[in-house]
Amino acid sequence: MAPSAVENSVTNDTDIDSKVYFAGSASNEKYGDNVKISTHPVLMHKISVLRSSSTIPSGFRSVLREITYKLGYEATASLKTRSIQLTVPVGLDHITCTGSKISDRVSLIPIMRSGLGMVDSMLELVPNSGVHHIGMYKNHNMPVQYYNRLPKECTSDVAFVLDPVVESAETMLCVLGILKKWGVAKIHVIVVIASKSGLEKIASLHPDVTITVGQVDSDLDEKGVLIPGLGDAGDRLFGTPLIVDDEEELMHTSKRKRTMD
Repeated sequence: MAPSAVENSVTNDTDIDSKVYFAGSASNEKYGDNVKISTHPVLMHKISVLRSSSTIPSGFRSVLREITYKLGYEATASLKTRSIQLTVPVGLDHITCTGSKISDRVSLIPIMRSGLGMVDSMLELVPNSGVHHIGMYKNHNMPVQYYNRLPKECTSDVAFVLDPVVESAETMLCVLGILKKWGVAKIHVIVVIASKSGLEKIASLHPDVTITVGQVDSDLDEKGVLIPGLGDAGDRLFGTPLIVDDEEELMHTSKRKRTMD
């Protein structure tokens, strides 16, 4: 297994900037049969773009949609189908054949606010899904629910929980508890980047929950923030704090004033 960080020989090892962190350094470990970690090279490239601090909010939203679509495509592979009759145009006539239709009743559970950026891609894959929002925030590193739009009666067969990042996993564990109390039979978590410890905690406490994840990072800092992670996904998704416009963004680098100075 690759080390979680390599020190830069010319700087102090107590400074976070003095370390070069390996993104996805814990992705090759085993977390149980229900944890699926993607190894697709295109996905790894897209996650690197998502992580980059040079990716502006519009780009972040776009890449998150792409990544979610790819992870969602893998996650929905276990959905059940039933046979249906359909017609196909052949010349001026229509022939009848047998096709397939998803029979599972699907709910999407975005954890607000960052999970909102994953909903549209999942609706492209499973357009008849219900979308039920759960809002969570942390108070002294403890999850607090502030919003819940689950229907009183559970009529779903499968719930896909959407959150770009799992750090300590306390928020995700809270949401999983809420969904099990709601009564959904099958829960599938889709996350772009997870911490090693958070993923192990979910797999241990909820072995019946399936998890599809893009990459796994090894490190959490003393505040429980994933390192390298991708920063605050909600802030990056919605542009808070407000990003100052680059007046020269449409200029070639050789013509920019700051380049010429």
